[in-house]
Order: sequence, then structure tokens, then C-alpha cells
Amino acid sequence: MLYQLLADIIVIVHLAFVLFAVLGGFLVFTWKRLAWLHVPAFLWAALIEFAGGICPLTPWENRFRELAGATPYRTDFVAHYLLPLLYPATLTRNRQIFLGALVLSINVGIYGWLLWQGRKVNLR
Repeated sequence: MLYQLLADIIVIVHLAFVLFAVLGGFLVFTWKRLAWLHVPAFLWAALIEFAGGICPLTPWENRFRELAGATPYRTDFVAHYLLPLLYPATLTRNRQIFLGALVLSINVGIYGWLLWQGRKVNLR
């Protein structure tokens, strides 16, 4: 039970990170200092996609699922509804590269728009 819960928590954290990496630039409109956390996050997400790698959270999650005696991604709500967002069955190398470029494009666009609007991102 504890291992299953830990695996589910990792999936939720993983999904939150992905959402923050892709869309967190919008939060920088309100909280400018958040850029110090967001820029490394979206660069890491893009790097993982470009490199064809996996996030370090993934092996931890799978290990906890194994320790819980479960087959990864088959038994619960979190696994059924959230995991396909993180690990779609149609994920290919070309799609990974596309996703990496999409993360970069969205965030370059957001930060470019911020700068274009004359809103200096105060990172002090």
C-alpha cells in the first residue's frame, strides 16, 4: 500500500513538473522571480526530450510499483488517467523532438512577449 501510494505521488509530481515546464512562463507574468525556477525547468524538460532520455522520476515510480506488487500503469485512477499524458503509447523519437521544440517555442514566445511588452523580468 505504501509503495503504491509513493508511486502515485511520483506520477502527480511528474505531471505537475511537466505542466510547470510547459506553461509556467505564464506564472512569470505575476511572479517575476519565479523565472529563476521556471527557466531551468523548461530547459531540463526540453533537454530530456531532445536527448531521448527519461526523467529520473520514472525509474523511481516503476520501482515502487514493482515493490507494491503491481504491474506499472494498470491498476489505479492515477495510472489509468494521468500516465497516458506522460507516456503516450504513440511516443516516438520524432515526437519527442517535436515535444522538446514545442516546450522551447512556447517558453521563448512567452518570455519574448514579456520583454516585448516592456515588462522587464526583475530577477533580483
